[in-house]
Amino acid sequence: MAEKETQEFSKSWRYFDHSNRGPEYDALQSFAFDDMLCQTVGNSGGAAFRAWVHHHTVVLGTQDSRLPYIHEGLTFLSPQYRAVVRNSGGLAVMLDEGVLNLSLIFQEEKGWSINAGYDMMVTLIRTMFSTYRDQIEAREIVGSYCPGSYDLSIGGRKFAGISQRRTRGGVAVQIYLCVTGSGSARAGVIRDFYEEALQDGETRFDVPAIRPETMASLEELTGEALTVKDVLQRALQAMTELGAKLVPSEATKEEQGLFEQQLIRVTQRHDRCLAPI
Repeated sequence: MAEKETQEFSKSWRYFDHSNRGPEYDALQSFAFDDMLCQTVGNSGGAAFRAWVHHHTVVLGTQDSRLPYIHEGLTFLSPQYRAVVRNSGGLAVMLDEGVLNLSLIFQEEKGWSINAGYDMMVTLIRTMFSTYRDQIEAREIVGSYCPGSYDLSIGGRKFAGISQRRTRGGVAVQIYLCVTGSGSARAGVIRDFYEEALQDGETRFDVPAIRPETMASLEELTGEALTVKDVLQRALQAMTELGAKLVPSEATKEEQGLFEQQLIRVTQRHDRCLAPI
């Protein structure tokens, strides 16, 4: 690991555990909370580590919201999934009770590259799963949903994707980890959503041709009986191994006010993206 990454881990991190908030916890709240933390660390320094889980949710990218038959796609999802539009890049992903999300949030510094943020998260995941360290690859998995150059895979099957958001002087590096369940089943839902939302229309972006067999959960890939709780404990242990001091935290009164402002903003943006034409 590069010296710069070591320096970023080796400090005090406020730890927020939002992994047990239940089905009523909306993904827009997570986006707003991470933006609030970006604003906080951007203004005053420090760092935050957050764990979060959402149920029955499909998170769309802004480009997805412009698909020619998006409302047909939303109708397809609506019996089982809540669709939300996130405020960072990328395309559609599935979040459910078997998917653990982690955020590394820190102050943006001069000379700190985008890839360095991604590399930090890769280092964390390889430390969490040290037995598979040499097998975990960071490269695009063609055929997966929301493909990108920092897809994480074992044996060519993707189990995680990383995104990064920079706002108000802060950086949020976020990852979803498919821990339990069927990765291919999740991919099949996203494939079918795109079929409904695209049909014979045209787009200004390349809609991924999803092949469900390219995706799997960590449980499937490792053969271990994993749980989200177990993997979160691995994450906490790995952060400590990498030199982090974790301080369990809650939002201050001031931060709660900032969160509520951010929630209004991300909700309004979501509503605009999915408003009927």
